[in-house]
Amino acid sequence: MASSSIVHYFRTELLAWFDVYKRDLPWRQSKDPYRIWVSEIMLQQTRVDTVIPYYERFMDKFPTLETLADAPEDEVLKSWEGLGYYSRARNLQTAVREVSELYGGIVPNDPSEIATLRGVGPYTAGAILSIAYNRPEPAVDGNVMRVLSRFFLIEEDIAKPATRIKMEKLIRQIIPENRAGDFNQALMELGALVCTPKSPQCLTCPVMEKCEGRLKGKETELPLKKKAKPPRREFRAVVLIEGTGEHRGKVLIRKRPDRGLLAGMWELPHVLLPEVGFEGAESMIADHSLQAELLHDAGVEVIPLEEIQDIEHIFSHIHWHMRVFRCQAKEISWLIPEGNEAPAPYAWIAPVDRENFTFPNVFIRILDEHWRR
Repeated sequence: MASSSIVHYFRTELLAWFDVYKRDLPWRQSKDPYRIWVSEIMLQQTRVDTVIPYYERFMDKFPTLETLADAPEDEVLKSWEGLGYYSRARNLQTAVREVSELYGGIVPNDPSEIATLRGVGPYTAGAILSIAYNRPEPAVDGNVMRVLSRFFLIEEDIAKPATRIKMEKLIRQIIPENRAGDFNQALMELGALVCTPKSPQCLTCPVMEKCEGRLKGKETELPLKKKAKPPRREFRAVVLIEGTGEHRGKVLIRKRPDRGLLAGMWELPHVLLPEVGFEGAESMIADHSLQAELLHDAGVEVIPLEEIQDIEHIFSHIHWHMRVFRCQAKEISWLIPEGNEAPAPYAWIAPVDRENFTFPNVFIRILDEHWRR
């Protein structure tokens, strides 16, 4: 534990700086715990500038906890489209339904209760409790860990749970009870604007004079973090299937399963290649598993026409390398149901239909480029 004089200095200078330089962000216009909660979920793994327009549209559509609790999941996912990490949206909706059913629609202000909600971890709980209810709870994210590592010279791996717990204990010792929410936001703001990962702006930092990391010349070395295991590489052949006849001008899409990666979202059909690389990708489409699936499930025989692009998409644990082939559909009439529509989980869509379906970003990029041609 730092001395009382260091703690007083840190609190005073940090809050004085925050009062002058804090950003005017839409979720800071209200102490509504629901609105703060939505913003914190959106901000996980996403930049502030990216989040702002999504947050504003989301709050226009779901202005209260009850409106989100009552909304169809497809509508929620469509409003989230482009932010990625769609499990965040599903968990948020599940959790607000729990609040609606168990707490009468009022977000609990008790740490033990809020921690039981789906998708609410220690950071999110601390952020909601401190910002909305001014409870002196820690909210330790990457920005906060960086500031604390440098100022208090904490030379321990921040990827380890024990280091996070140590920092949470430190926050509990120094957080001012009268301005708990402002203090947590000030720490986050300092890490985002000044105490940045690379090239920290020490000369403009409000607490630079007593920053142990800077005084020891270690500000660029901290925080210490063991490198994460790189995501697993997967190579996939993707088919952009152009319709003929009744479906001319449309492409064939399919819906993913209701569980697992990108659950319930729509995509272009694709297949995992058995080897690392794209060798044999076209034959996988024409002769093997993807063609068999499309013929059996969608009543479509695929004729590959040309390779049109390579594209990548990185998840936290998987790195998709994708080769996209433009194909033509040769429909097998005896498999097409009445109405000439593709059977579930497939659908034919035109450009005007895209807004009715929720896609991961990578497929939005492929479709938009195709329809711009």
